[in-house]
Amino acid sequence: MSTGAVGTAYGVVTLLMMFTGMPIAFALGATAIVFMLALMPMAALDVVTQNVYEELASITLLSIPLFILKGAAIGRTRAGADLYGAVHAWMHRIPGGLGMANVFACALFAAMAGSSPATCSAIGSMGIPEMRSRGYSGGFASGIIAAGGTLGILLPPSITMIIYAVVAEQSLGRLFLAGVGPALLLVGLFCAYCAWRFRLEFQRAQKAERRQGISSAILHYEPVTMAQRFRLLPRVLPFLLLLTGVMVALYGGLATPSETAGLGALLALALVGTIYKVWRPRQVAPILAATLRESTMLMFIIGMSLLYAYVMSYLHISQSAAQWIVGLHASRWLLLTLILLMVVVLGFFLPPVSIILMTAPVILPPLHSAGFDLVWFGVVMTIVMEMGLIHPPVGLNIFVIRNVAPDIPLRDVVLGVLPFVALMTLAVVVLCVAPRIAMWFPDFLLGARIS
Repeated sequence: MSTGAVGTAYGVVTLLMMFTGMPIAFALGATAIVFMLALMPMAALDVVTQNVYEELASITLLSIPLFILKGAAIGRTRAGADLYGAVHAWMHRIPGGLGMANVFACALFAAMAGSSPATCSAIGSMGIPEMRSRGYSGGFASGIIAAGGTLGILLPPSITMIIYAVVAEQSLGRLFLAGVGPALLLVGLFCAYCAWRFRLEFQRAQKAERRQGISSAILHYEPVTMAQRFRLLPRVLPFLLLLTGVMVALYGGLATPSETAGLGALLALALVGTIYKVWRPRQVAPILAATLRESTMLMFIIGMSLLYAYVMSYLHISQSAAQWIVGLHASRWLLLTLILLMVVVLGFFLPPVSIILMTAPVILPPLHSAGFDLVWFGVVMTIVMEMGLIHPPVGLNIFVIRNVAPDIPLRDVVLGVLPFVALMTLAVVVLCVAPRIAMWFPDFLLGARIS
């Protein structure tokens, strides 16, 4: 059987396994083992456990459960509510400021938690009811939270970027730094859209009030005194200092990513224990259980995906696919476009971690040969995968929003997120035209790399 036929069969069997409803980790592992039995020596089965263990025994991957613990400590306490309340109090008088406050709250929470679903759930449970009570439409409010939540895989400590750094053999610190500029670009684009959309809804409400006498809450707001604003800061500042301290330790070379993750997790537990009195075993148990559940799920996916990639490499599927891509002799930008379109399609069905682990052996060699910086590409690919989190038909954040606000029709949620998908597409185009937006910060702090 030719390599092309084997590769096609490999992909078809993988899709069939996934469509059965089997968890992704087991679908990938089962496919790999079936093809090992059929096309590889029996001795290859003896190295399955060794192969998976060796791939998971990475000091960089150790940071994943520790960052998840830090995020769980913050996400399962009142820290998210206080963060949101403080940002809202300081920005509520700006036109569209409530929407912007939700974007900023999502960005800050994502930087502390490193998880898109956690960000959506924590900020959405407070932000969506608040925005709707102030006259924001359900679609607009849900779109803001869903899109803001995607920043969880772009802002450090991004678990998705940790996986990419391991697979692509790139510096994690440089990759984290490269995500800062694009994240600020997205925050700026989201806030600009919030201001424009707010004015549009405000004008509609004014017309409805003049013509029909129907008053909307969007036309009025309750003033917040300066004393109330400062009263909210003491609970938020410690967590902002924690975020700053973790970043300084990581980027200043004071600690490795794993050491930084461990320190951040311990400090987050200490803060929630001190500020919110979360220190009794029954209070800490949900935090540890959530960490264990999410870490186990991710590690299973990583382990099985690496086994899946090992079988692809052994059967020369990934090498042949990469050679086929190079053999197209497409221009470098057409090559990039085709690869990103493939990532978009995969994002309809797969989570970012699986996309990276399954496609990296195929797409990274041609991109490197075409002269693309793999750190820059990691950032661009992350933004494209962010789109998959809010893009129909199976955007994960859409279903998180449906859980947070079940009374908002799915159609309104989808229409609410589509403008943000367009803004992310615009951000990708901007990064292609001006890659220094991503690379200036790491080059400035760590020095330019020699290709």
